[in-house]
Amino acid sequence: MKVLVIGSGGREHALAWKLKQSPRVTQVFCAPGNGGIAQDATCVPIRITEHAALIEFAQREGIALTVVGPDDALAAGIVDHFQAAGLRAFGPTQRAAQLESSKVFAKDFMVRHGIPCARSASFDDPIAAQAYAQKIGAPMVVKADGLALGKGVLICHSQGEAARAIYDIMERRAFGEAGRRIVIEEFLEGEECSIHALVDGRSYLMFPGAQDHKRALDGDEGLNTGGMGTFSPPAHLLTPELEQRVRTDVLDRFISGLAKDGLDFRGMLFPGLMITRDGLRVLEFNCRFGDPETQVLLTRLDSDFLALLEATIDQQLAQVSAQWKPDAAVCVVMASGGYPGKYATGLPIAGLDASEALVFHAGTRREDSGIVTAGGRVLGVTALGPTLAAARDRAYAAVAKIHFEGSQHRSDIAAKGLRA
Repeated sequence: MKVLVIGSGGREHALAWKLKQSPRVTQVFCAPGNGGIAQDATCVPIRITEHAALIEFAQREGIALTVVGPDDALAAGIVDHFQAAGLRAFGPTQRAAQLESSKVFAKDFMVRHGIPCARSASFDDPIAAQAYAQKIGAPMVVKADGLALGKGVLICHSQGEAARAIYDIMERRAFGEAGRRIVIEEFLEGEECSIHALVDGRSYLMFPGAQDHKRALDGDEGLNTGGMGTFSPPAHLLTPELEQRVRTDVLDRFISGLAKDGLDFRGMLFPGLMITRDGLRVLEFNCRFGDPETQVLLTRLDSDFLALLEATIDQQLAQVSAQWKPDAAVCVVMASGGYPGKYATGLPIAGLDASEALVFHAGTRREDSGIVTAGGRVLGVTALGPTLAAARDRAYAAVAKIHFEGSQHRSDIAAKGLRA
């Protein structure tokens, strides 16, 4: 069968790479793809916003399954459009995707169904928001309601920072319509952990945990990014006891909440967790595979990925299971110099063939001269190992063989797991 992956980043490269391994898959397409994805799939120059063109392509090629990567495509209702055309697509509908695309919608869902989260309030009036911020005091977190390319969450350490954040989001509209409403919530201290679970609306299949590194610089310093690396499993943090709490307090209540609210959610649920002294708290819901978490999770997956996605769509997750390699996995992101600020593109990348690790391309394109940079996060260098230390050593050994002008990466990915 033929499958189509929608998107162009490292997550989509990992999705295409894993789907290609299914014995039932005859061809993988990716729209629009990138320079590295072209090694594992046939790239199609159709943008993710061009729903009609994507549907026409899927119908013409006889695509049996489309897997949607990016959150903004889901929020725009791409799954609804494919379903209306009689095509199978993996991902939640536009209504269900509000659990990611609207912070207010998600927070109301959590509170209504007893899912542990930070205390908060939502506002569409900047004056009321400013008054609430004065009342609860700093530090606090101010979130734009809608999708803002991962930049709409501002941690405010003083009243002045909070006032500026509210003004920038709601009045200056720094994030456009995403800032029409905001959520202000208490600041939580602890260590973050990423959980993924396939959800078919009635059952779920929980994946192993992973831990992302959001800050640009070592020691969790610098600006927030889309993710500078990740590792799995975070055994130092996600103990068997805590994993059970995730099941009972988050996933079980999520499934119950879907039924009570009449939400048809079939796709990947990716709750970001904060492990605090008072227990776990859900920071946010994501309704798609994480990036770069997908790179380490699918590297560890030892089952037919296609079968799991189909079971999700067909509400058959209770009848399937997944096998996982016992190895640990580490992904180190190589980024353009200056990221997450301004950066140059079009720079030649050398040493890709010398790497013995898996190299998932995030921001690259293919030119006559070879592969060049085309984004902020360029590569996700991923390695397996019998131990976390071995996987980390292999990933960094591969990073050392790859070069492009101004490249930057963190040198402490997975260090937290090794210190435990």
